Amino acid sequence: MYDLVIIGGGPAGLSASVYAKRAMLNTVVIEKQPINGGQVLNTYEVDNYLGIPDIDGFNLAKKFKEHAEKLGAEFLKGEVKEIIDKNDFKEVILKNDDKIDTKAVIVATGTFYRKLNIDGEKRLRGMGVSYCATCDGSFFRNKITAVVGGGDVALEDAVFLSRMCEKVYIIHRRDKFRGTKILREKVESIKNIEILYNTVTEEIKGENEVEGLLLKNVNTGKTFDISVNGVFIAIGTIPDTGFLKGLIELDDNGYVIAEEDGITSREGIFAAGDIRLKALRQIITAASDGANCVYSAEKYIEKI
Repeated sequence: MYDLVIIGGGPAGLSASVYAKRAMLNTVVIEKQPINGGQVLNTYEVDNYLGIPDIDGFNLAKKFKEHAEKLGAEFLKGEVKEIIDKNDFKEVILKNDDKIDTKAVIVATGTFYRKLNIDGEKRLRGMGVSYCATCDGSFFRNKITAVVGGGDVALEDAVFLSRMCEKVYIIHRRDKFRGTKILREKVESIKNIEILYNTVTEEIKGENEVEGLLLKNVNTGKTFDISVNGVFIAIGTIPDTGFLKGLIELDDNGYVIAEEDGITSREGIFAAGDIRLKALRQIITAASDGANCVYSAEKYIEKI
């Protein structure tokens, strides 16, 4: 019987493991990927994590895990299929049908970005293709970028990029944005933002880095090229919470409804990181969630 099972080995899960070991909780971290670190592993360069400037995502994740290992954190490779609430404990069932009993669970499985699934997207990820403007925008100062999408995140990304980029295209497949009126009016007022309505991205071009986009007007069917140094894909994220349906409360998009303390609708189950419904999803906020969840889990364990 573990005190705590942490599902997910990204920044939230690794932060939780550090705080759990410092709290002397018998803990195991379950990660389904070959390497711990989560989406940060795919970040070419990180320059906004406090105290560790100019580091790539792989090495930052490595530091996180080394810290946890130094404190004696236990790691297990596996994918969780189901969590069963046994009232006084939780049963975590893996896809290979192994079962782990625990007093409390922190779920930190993260999200994955919706993809365009077009030529060049996967090959040039981290080389000009990004899914996070606030993470990677500073690498495109005085350059030309494009944002694909029409919701609030896409419009916010375009406004953010316009402050540092020479020019920003917004590529949207419809004839009007889905974002809020205030954001629509904002992007329309910024001189170095050009909006391409009724347009879809067919291909991301470039050999070793992004050099341009092949676009298509959905009304006329005509294709055309634009030159860009970077493209930010902002068409939404998908939380990795399918195994939680029916167990804890999720919103319509699958995000876990939980406050900063990580407490969910099910006692003894806590949510940390990008799966939690919140405004800002960054490495530092994920790490904060991990710490908060351990504090909440400690209080829960003490009373059972």
